[in-house]
Amino acid sequence: MGSQQSSLEQKQLNNKEIRIVLVGKTGVGKSATANTILGRRVFESKRSPGSVTGCCAKADGEVDKQRVAIIDTPGLFDTRVDDDKIRKDITQCISYASPGPHIFLVLIKLDRFTEEEKQTVQKIQQIFGEEADKYSMVLFTHGDLLKGTTIEGYLRESKELQELVAKCNGQYHVFDNNVKNRSQVSELLLKIRDINKKNGGNHYTTDTFQKAEKVIEEEKQRILKKKEKQMQKEQEELKKEIEKKYKAEIKKAKDDLEKEKQLREDLEREKEEKEKILEEEQNGQARGEAENSSYVISMIESLMGVLSEVAVAYFKGW
Repeated sequence: MGSQQSSLEQKQLNNKEIRIVLVGKTGVGKSATANTILGRRVFESKRSPGSVTGCCAKADGEVDKQRVAIIDTPGLFDTRVDDDKIRKDITQCISYASPGPHIFLVLIKLDRFTEEEKQTVQKIQQIFGEEADKYSMVLFTHGDLLKGTTIEGYLRESKELQELVAKCNGQYHVFDNNVKNRSQVSELLLKIRDINKKNGGNHYTTDTFQKAEKVIEEEKQRILKKKEKQMQKEQEELKKEIEKKYKAEIKKAKDDLEKEKQLREDLEREKEEKEKILEEEQNGQARGEAENSSYVISMIESLMGVLSEVAVAYFKGW
């Protein structure tokens, strides 16, 4: 019974998209980490002093049969950017992560831990709410620098790092972006699932995230309605393409009723499956347009109000 329950929980989670927000200082390897998780080059990653990803960005894909979305937040933790840039990145991050992230990954490079990074969890709480620490995990990057030492041994040597991990409820993981072994990614997803399970089996959310989601969903529906005729045309073309594929075979099987019946069943099944995929793609495109629309961003800015100004002032005082 227990294993059946666990299997059911796993299946339910796999039907959802896991949203991962990457936070950290410039140069800790956020872009490389996103690429490692998704298993392909999505974000530009270079070894240089400057930040490569210039603005808040989102990419998604399937990892271990699980939909995963990565939100990179360069401006939030870069003290060189101006107030408008910080404000824009906060609102864009909320738009991309709505109705709420499953995890905030606090990226720390193993050979560098700065005074500013000690305040990372407080910074996340300042932007996204007090309970965000429960959904935070330290991700140590450049795992190759351990050189045979375990991460536990490394942590024992630094009280400050122990304190940071403690602020994330003892949740941490290590990544070596140079290693192609996918087990480190699978282990990360398992830890994220465990964290969500401990927090009631759901993603993190706040009143702001929920209101933002409502605005995004309304904008998505407006976009879908606007594109209704175009979408219907795409669906009709898809049906015709599949029917054409089966037409000749069904004609050949006219004297074999059993085979003809099977072919017609296969035709209907393929139409149903491909129509569902097309519908998901159309909804995904509309969702992406909504998340990036200037209307949604301005509405989220209004929702945040004073909170946005407080967060910006807090960052500038870093």
